[in-house]
Amino acid sequence: MPSLFPEPTRSSQWINAHCDGGARGNPGPAGYGALIQDDAGNVLAELSEFLGHKTNNFAEYSGLLGCLQWALDHGHTHLRVVSDSELMVKQIQGKYKVNSPDLRPLWEEARRRIAKLDGFQISHALRHKNKDADRLANEAMDRGTGNGLRREPSAGERAPARPAVSRPAPEAAASGPKMIRGFTRDGTVHLLGGAKLPDGVFVKVIVE
Repeated sequence: MPSLFPEPTRSSQWINAHCDGGARGNPGPAGYGALIQDDAGNVLAELSEFLGHKTNNFAEYSGLLGCLQWALDHGHTHLRVVSDSELMVKQIQGKYKVNSPDLRPLWEEARRRIAKLDGFQISHALRHKNKDADRLANEAMDRGTGNGLRREPSAGERAPARPAVSRPAPEAAASGPKMIRGFTRDGTVHLLGGAKLPDGVFVKVIVE
């Protein structure tokens, strides 16, 4: 009996991805962006995702994971990646050790996804050669902090897969400033009415 969910047609042609990630404050509101093209330069996808309160390196790895998952989901077996994160590139290449306990799971997941491809290359480029990915990463951070309009995927474009270790983008942050009252007790702020704040939201305390 044929499968109801057939595997995507696998293509041996190379595709190219420029990815970037950043965090405003490091750690702070973080996001990644990636531009994926075929070998002729045609744009296949633009990925842009807010990650919550994370570090720059977490965001850089999330960008790589997003590109790898997109390639796997769409049946591409050969992927070239360009990133301006020298640390991540050299860790993936095996030239640097991964000593950070926060980055180790991301590195391991990246290696697992790379192993599913027939061909993979990754290289380092200076930031000015990674402008599109940088723009998409900043758009993600703008959405997450309420500084920009949410960008919907274009026709034929799939939203990027979220790495398993990341958390959903806080919806409250995108809706603009909101007044929530509370009180302090023993140095701890208690919100009234059972209100809760998602991770990654910036707050300002005004004494009344």
